[in-house]
Amino acid sequence: MRIYMPAEHQANPVAHLAEHYASKIVTTGLAFSKEGYQHSKLSLREFEGARARMAEINGCQVCRQFRAARDLPGFFAAFGGITSESVAARAPAPDDSFYENVSNWRDSPLFSERERLAIAYAEGLGLDPQGIASDEAFWAKAKAIFSDDEIVDLSCCIAAWMGFGRVTHALGMDRVCTFVPMGKVA
Repeated sequence: MRIYMPAEHQANPVAHLAEHYASKIVTTGLAFSKEGYQHSKLSLREFEGARARMAEINGCQVCRQFRAARDLPGFFAAFGGITSESVAARAPAPDDSFYENVSNWRDSPLFSERERLAIAYAEGLGLDPQGIASDEAFWAKAKAIFSDDEIVDLSCCIAAWMGFGRVTHALGMDRVCTFVPMGKVA
């Protein structure tokens, strides 16, 4: 890890971070992330397609292995939230093939048009934010099938994944992560 992490906290470095380093900032970041899982109006597949593509771009190993349908109960136990009222309740849950093909979203027949656009947007924000901002063809398609509320929802979720995923990876904390309850995130 790039920062000092006592041996007894290496199994849950994010909790230690929130308690010992820039705790108000880390706790706010965790709360921002949690709110996307709790309140997004997107389908689980749209949400997970964009999240999984951002995880690939960020390189975060924990994020790449995370599956909202499977892992949100543990995440919410640690950081607060109600799984039955979250994006995980908007099934069907993606299968392994879905996750294996996220980087091949352009050619794979597994994705709906909304899922493709959500993944394309995550990829654009992650790799070329200026390009996606000026891509009129993308925006014409997105505006035709997503409401403005859904576009803002997806934008903020991507921002949370991009930020925390990159920090976790850069600090070397993405090799292990357990959702051990600490003080609930506000």
